[in-house]
Amino acid sequence: MAEILKGAPVAEALSEAIRNDVEELKAKGIIPTLAIVRVGERPDDLAYERGAMKRAAKVGVEVRNEVFPEDITQDDFFKELDRINNDDKIHGILMFQPLPKHISTAKAREMIVPAKDIDGCTALSMAGVFTNSQLGFPPCTAAAAMEILHYYGIDPKGKRAAVIGRSLVIGRPVGMMLMHENATVTNCHTRTVDVPSVTRNAEILIAAAGVLRSVTPEYVNPDQIVIDVGINWDEKKGGIAGDVDFDAVEPVVKAITPVPGGVGSVTSTILMQHVVEAAKRISE
Repeated sequence: MAEILKGAPVAEALSEAIRNDVEELKAKGIIPTLAIVRVGERPDDLAYERGAMKRAAKVGVEVRNEVFPEDITQDDFFKELDRINNDDKIHGILMFQPLPKHISTAKAREMIVPAKDIDGCTALSMAGVFTNSQLGFPPCTAAAAMEILHYYGIDPKGKRAAVIGRSLVIGRPVGMMLMHENATVTNCHTRTVDVPSVTRNAEILIAAAGVLRSVTPEYVNPDQIVIDVGINWDEKKGGIAGDVDFDAVEPVVKAITPVPGGVGSVTSTILMQHVVEAAKRISE
């Protein structure tokens, strides 16, 4: 039986540290504030927004909901985004994507000031991930995967790590973050020949392809740590499930994160950590 790497204790430990930082900032007259920028009423955006607001309330971060109608013009939206960028009382910006088709998501993304880009969506934030420097912040999901490794005492140093996926949201940044901690990393993708033969040789496996239960026992080995980043809707069983076939893989590997209850439960806490860190950087 594998060790189950649950996200809840990780999130709680992070939350305690965040609350302490928030109290210190508030003593200096600084209230860490997150602006949630939403255009329209997409159900998935609304669900994430509710979760983020709940997490913010637990750690003492203020939230401003910047909500705009779906038919707002691109020019008007860019003016509003510029206003939010230039508001000194806002320390972090979370902009839900994609935006409606008549608004350029790429242009809007690059308008966000890197110092306030707490979800790592700008090119400069990604440059910060690749250079291991404080240019913006890494994507929250990638940071959450790394935080789980840290919490459970799993040191990537010297280990072989395989990442399934090469997106800018998780695959590439988490691969680079593992490399910064001295792992030897292979990023697998849709053009990789014989993915299982690569992943079986890894001591750490990050599953981030976004394909329901695509990681089966042939992908893993008994000494492996599996971090499942996938969040997929299972139409047959109903509910959320990961990229890993948990029931089949869990008996084989050394440790594994569940879905739900793993990486996803840490992600919103990382978001708050980034808001507070942004406020600290500005105050310093």
